[in-house]
Amino acid sequence: MDAVEEERVEKADILRSSARLPEHVVYRTFVYETVVLNLQTGKYHGLNRTGGRMLELLEREPTVGDAAAKVATEFSRPIAEVEADLCDFTSDLASRGLIVLTQ
Repeated sequence: MDAVEEERVEKADILRSSARLPEHVVYRTFVYETVVLNLQTGKYHGLNRTGGRMLELLEREPTVGDAAAKVATEFSRPIAEVEADLCDFTSDLASRGLIVLTQ
């Protein structure tokens, strides 16, 4: 399998996954940003309005793919574009310990 195929498989796995916030992560949405706090590390992470909305939908929707569909509708963007962006966003959050993905 080449790198492009591996990336497609990885994104497909992410889209089928559900996302949840671990117990040690809390967030609060303000008018212009969302602040995410990892209570274990004491680190704050700031998200713009779009990132904050994506986080809310990741937490509420059954799968990342469902959240992508909702984001695409709300922001009038092509689903393929949103899926790619949301997979990258989700991977970044997971690498920082701010969400957990489960199949």
